[in-house]
Amino acid sequence: MDPVTPRTPIPPALNHSALLRRLHEPAPLVAVELRPPRLGMDAARSMSVWIDMHHAVQRLARQDTFILLTDDAAGDREEESLAHLAANLGGSADLGAVVPFLTCKHPVEYCRMFARRASGLGVAAVAVVGGDHSVGPERCVPHGKDLRRVLRADQPGLPLGGWANPHRDPVQQARFVADHGFNADFLLTQIVSHHSLGCVERFRSELARLGVGLPVVYGVFHYHSANPRTLDYLGRYFPVPAREIGREFEAGSTGEEICLRSIRALRAIGADKVYVSNLRSGDVARRLGRMVAGVA
Repeated sequence: MDPVTPRTPIPPALNHSALLRRLHEPAPLVAVELRPPRLGMDAARSMSVWIDMHHAVQRLARQDTFILLTDDAAGDREEESLAHLAANLGGSADLGAVVPFLTCKHPVEYCRMFARRASGLGVAAVAVVGGDHSVGPERCVPHGKDLRRVLRADQPGLPLGGWANPHRDPVQQARFVADHGFNADFLLTQIVSHHSLGCVERFRSELARLGVGLPVVYGVFHYHSANPRTLDYLGRYFPVPAREIGREFEAGSTGEEICLRSIRALRAIGADKVYVSNLRSGDVARRLGRMVAGVA
């Protein structure tokens, strides 16, 4: 295999980001992923969800917790998410704890506008990812790294996150991250668990071999049940160990306990920075606080 050029260091100006400081600290970190209301939801329900999210962001920010803000929108409909972020979470909410996602499945000018608006709102960073090839419009550029290069030139003070999937060839994924053109200040991963530690260990080992110091935040999932239809649906988006999860629920484990096993197992191999996906915004601060206490 051809040698990989080590990635460039984080520009000094970016080191002043609170998020990047936290990610470079040796202490463990638990962030959370939230989703805005689904497009097409009736106005009353949408408002209720935004009220819950507004309170959740306030509480999580007070708990010194970073929030990844994603949605299922494709194409220009994703602009509504950022507009809602400004209209519904601005003002009294601390957007310095929020990291919105941006995919490549938009025109380049829209992506530039998104980054300008996000920077103006004072968000912690923007996670720039490729986006699912199988649905929605085509990507405006081939890969997330290409869009990050464009946005880095436009908004040099805005921290940008990248993406990797240890479930794919972990060595290859690590080499992608190590390349100097990856153009990211931190890295998020696909959902992993205590049932997929092998691929995480191989990924981490290759990053270490290549001398990559990029902070990595590993995704873990909070399963609410072992409903086969739900697990099958989730399996369209990330590898779900459905049989193992089913056995844990059958043995009397709760969703929180299963999620905690993943966090503890990741910490045991040195992957001590995670984000928790699929916590409901209505009680996310309470649940997350309880989970953090459970691994403290």
